Amino acid sequence: MRHDRDIFKKTGAALALGVTGGVASGKSTVCAMLEEMGAPLVDMDVAARRVVEPGTEAFESIVALFGKGVLTPGGVLDRKKIGAIVFADPEKRKKLESLTHPAILRESAVWAGRLARKHPGAVIQMAVPLLIESGMMDMFDNILLVHIPPRMQARRLAERDQITLEEAGRVLKSQLPINEKIAHADFVIDNRGTVEETRKQVEGFWKTLKKNILKERSETL
Repeated sequence: MRHDRDIFKKTGAALALGVTGGVASGKSTVCAMLEEMGAPLVDMDVAARRVVEPGTEAFESIVALFGKGVLTPGGVLDRKKIGAIVFADPEKRKKLESLTHPAILRESAVWAGRLARKHPGAVIQMAVPLLIESGMMDMFDNILLVHIPPRMQARRLAERDQITLEEAGRVLKSQLPINEKIAHADFVIDNRGTVEETRKQVEGFWKTLKKNILKERSETL
């Protein structure tokens, strides 16, 4: 899918940081730490839910594609039902992405622009679950990858979503292997340890990032 490659770089942020990681890797924990350090957050999962609310163009298109069987009794999209359908049918997944991705990108860019105006000179972080799988790498100035060992990831996913380890394993197999993700990342956080161990890594990353920004600014003067 073709995207405006500069959509996030044009928001006015000092730097557009893409934060990604496999499911249940602890990406949200790292994003929360970065927020505390001064990086306002755009969560693409939240943007994705906003653009498919009842009454939106994407909502109507999804119902037309999958039928009313994907609606809850309350009339909203049943994300688990849709997830099960597209997990088993790659063609339907592509159609769903073509309906939702442009709207999600626009919503996220508007959100990032608001944050950049509210926090001049800030690093705007964007949490994007499938950033690398979606080929969005060059839409960001830097990419931060959060990862944990696959066995730990499967265990955490099974506990979080109340599914079996076998089901969790199937979900993980549908995502890119971690070594391929690392190859696309500018920075990596290993989240297998304690919260404090992760925090130390995030603090080190943040210092490096800020130093890089200052260096780039001095070089352009």
